[in-house]
Amino acid sequence: MVYPEASRWGAPDTLAPLYDDVYRGQHSDGVLSTVNVVEALQEFWQVKASRNGGAGAGSSGALVIYESVPAKHPPFVCYVTLPGGACFGSFENCPTKAEARRSAAKIALMNSVFNEHESRRISEHFIEKAVAEARASFAGDAASHHQDPSAGIAAFRFMLEANKGRTMLEFQELMTVFQLLHWNGSLRAMRERQCSRQEVVAHYSARALDDAMREQMAREWANRERESTTGGGVLRSELARAELELRSARIAARELRFPKEKRDILLLAASQVPPQQQQ
Repeated sequence: MVYPEASRWGAPDTLAPLYDDVYRGQHSDGVLSTVNVVEALQEFWQVKASRNGGAGAGSSGALVIYESVPAKHPPFVCYVTLPGGACFGSFENCPTKAEARRSAAKIALMNSVFNEHESRRISEHFIEKAVAEARASFAGDAASHHQDPSAGIAAFRFMLEANKGRTMLEFQELMTVFQLLHWNGSLRAMRERQCSRQEVVAHYSARALDDAMREQMAREWANRERESTTGGGVLRSELARAELELRSARIAARELRFPKEKRDILLLAASQVPPQQQQ
């Protein structure tokens, strides 16, 4: 991984007691009542879009997108993707699909509210702190993977500086794109072709993380499986790591767009390789 984990940008664990504050409302007579977090999350982003000149608060557009994991038996799992690309999942063992949806909305709403704090906006102070954390997080990881993190950290700083004024949740999709490009080996290939950091960032800053990008990466992973000199198993081992990372991040109520995208790309790649070629 070339950039600090996205989980560092979400609401810290010390704010866990605020879950109930966000999840429950209080009437003027002091009686607590449960808030419909699914509706509250949608309204939050509609109001924010209206203030920013986008869709009005009364718009019926799906600013918040839910994805339920197909399952016949509990526990059920649901993911919710916010405008800007941040993704959160149900972090509890949910007995119903509706409860899984509420669980995902609950953690997403809490992070959305926290994201409005000035400390989550990309500023000079924020950049210095984030880069220092990135450098520290790579101290052990780089040695274990025989990687020099300096280029990745420099690219991380460059992207943050190009996005001053935005919040981390608004910055998430761009961050995920570059995490995937590093994971997929595309950034290394672009460096070998003498592409400058500015050229790469400028190109991908204007490109959405869409089905075409996922398909391209899936084809590359499928080719690696076919061309493996160790008897295959490339997809199986990489998918196992992605599944574990995704589950751990979800249960810990962390932001999980990167591991989820990795998992989805690898599943797409597996569908392109005949079963007999997968070991």
